[in-house]
Amino acid sequence: MAALHAHTSGDRSQDVVETGVRERESDPKVTRVGYSGLSDRDGFVTLDACIMDEHGVWGLVAFLRHIKNPISVARRVMEKTPHVIVVGEGALQFALNQGFAKEDLLTAEAQKKWEQWKADNQPFRTQINVENHGTIGLLAIDQSGNLSGACTTSGLAGKIHGCVGDSPITGVGLHVTNDVGTAAATGVGEAVIRAVGSVLVVESMR
Repeated sequence: MAALHAHTSGDRSQDVVETGVRERESDPKVTRVGYSGLSDRDGFVTLDACIMDEHGVWGLVAFLRHIKNPISVARRVMEKTPHVIVVGEGALQFALNQGFAKEDLLTAEAQKKWEQWKADNQPFRTQINVENHGTIGLLAIDQSGNLSGACTTSGLAGKIHGCVGDSPITGVGLHVTNDVGTAAATGVGEAVIRAVGSVLVVESMR
């Protein structure tokens, strides 16, 4: 709803996608992104996100902890630094320097699921099925006809600590070519990475 309101208000497509993604990242009922995201095998919530505008300018963060809205940190990377990618502890420090609040993102429900997974001593698996489709990808075209995209995820539940999937990777989890189209991916990141999924879709549209 936030994205729809931003779009009908005439906002730039980049603002539309960030607004919409932030709404899902902040929703505790959404367990695959942001706050309440499911943890890795060590019990840590680590987040990845990227944003791309109509000019082909990127910002992304990966392996980010303690920040509810990684999509907004990714946009700050794009707008406030000469870099494209900031990860891990450096991404957290950058976010804190930009005024983002440090929070515990592991909700009681997510912790319960992690403890059950740990008690079951389940091996790490990357099964391609409906349960592994939780990434939020949002694509928009604004009233000027310009495209933007945003993608955010907490990754596979039970992933190896330090794992980064497809979602924040240029041309893989998200791609925007303003005069052709845009695409975002969800599913098992390793499969999308190997296929270079999103850019392949956009170039096939070309």
